[in-house]
Amino acid sequence: MSKENRLFGTNGIRGVVNQDLTPEFVAKVGCAIGTFYKGAQLIVGYDGRTSNIMFAHAMTSGLTATGCTVYDVGAAPTPAVQYSVKHHKMDGGVIITASHNPPEYNGIKVTASDGVEIPREDEIKIENIYFKEKFALKEYSKIGQAHVLPGILDEYIEAIKTHVDVAAIQKRHYHVIADPGNGTGGLVAPYLLRDLGCRITALNANLDGTFPNRPSEPRPENLGDLATAVKTLGADFGVAYDGDADRAIFVDETGEIHPGDQTFALVEKFFLKEHKRETIVTPVSSSFVVKEIADSYGAKVVWTKVGSTTVSMMMKKLKTKLGGEENGGVFYGPHQPVRDGAMTTALVLNIMAKTGKKLSRLLGELPQYFIEKDKIECPNNLKEPVLEAFADSVKNLNVDKTDGVKLLFEDKSSILIRPSGTEPIYRFYAEGKTRQRATQLIEKYKTQLSALIKKTKA
Repeated sequence: MSKENRLFGTNGIRGVVNQDLTPEFVAKVGCAIGTFYKGAQLIVGYDGRTSNIMFAHAMTSGLTATGCTVYDVGAAPTPAVQYSVKHHKMDGGVIITASHNPPEYNGIKVTASDGVEIPREDEIKIENIYFKEKFALKEYSKIGQAHVLPGILDEYIEAIKTHVDVAAIQKRHYHVIADPGNGTGGLVAPYLLRDLGCRITALNANLDGTFPNRPSEPRPENLGDLATAVKTLGADFGVAYDGDADRAIFVDETGEIHPGDQTFALVEKFFLKEHKRETIVTPVSSSFVVKEIADSYGAKVVWTKVGSTTVSMMMKKLKTKLGGEENGGVFYGPHQPVRDGAMTTALVLNIMAKTGKKLSRLLGELPQYFIEKDKIECPNNLKEPVLEAFADSVKNLNVDKTDGVKLLFEDKSSILIRPSGTEPIYRFYAEGKTRQRATQLIEKYKTQLSALIKKTKA
């Protein structure tokens, strides 16, 4: 791990299996988490990666060593584990997952009793326990017990269904192509869709932690097979999930792949029709379309730093009901204030059923922006000096420094350049009223940042 006294990044602890994350390390982190929770009742769940059982057992060892009682819920989507923590009134939970990262990665997320990931101040407490090795190890007679807690997937599916008009969706008999990407979405999405009366075609639905058929992250360049299948089979839409199924990216009936913030804007639009003047929470990486929709309903947008935990925490703080990210994460507060791919799918089906419109038309009725994304490699130790140098080079432009550097231009185009909190890369998010403008911004500032990285290395 990092030489600095920090374990947690933007979204939990992440690392390469048996390099950064070893069973010994995970067990030690488990001791730190267990010491922090002081003999609590905790759920442990995991995604479908090849190292999931190994690390779940190591984590359980550390937790029980400090007197915690562990309930193993097995392989499940991250939002299903989060829901189970809240539903079963546990003190917290630990999820073994690296979300969308490549198969050689795994990670650790820690949740509070409401299923939302713990705030940074609690992460710091766990880090202090870990690095100072102040573990509250129990004597043999007070070691915690480990149990299996079955049935959480069915409970999760039933909870989602309470937030949509099931009968209205069932009458439409939609044909949906679901692509879990060999992740845990395959344990939920087909069954939820079946309950909603859909005809289902599944791609990459078997659980396989090597992600043999497409990368775990549902980026447009990874979803060609899904788009082709939707067009060839005449489906109503396709939906792809990331490895732990907390994000969903949609393909309309024409085979067009839509950015996550377009889907979020669609959900936002119909949410605000019934909840005018609500506050919407979204990171600075999201499209300006989110603000345009909010403005049309007299709603307010609160922009945050990038990171699902940041969005969840802000929703809790402001007691808001809707948040979203550009990567396909929708946070539907009435269900739970965390991103949830299956809940998002049900919400989209609900909108289609209530309006009787095809997905392409619904998305086409939104203000149109063109989104382009890219990334370049940058060693973690160079991220900060590179960002400082870049910020200095653009200081005469209209700059937003909420997270990284976001440049805003008068033609309603923008570009966000920020270091990833989970990988040794810089990410670029550009948008414009034409695709050419968004692409132009990516090319210009990617070249500029690459030169700065090389200069900083020298």
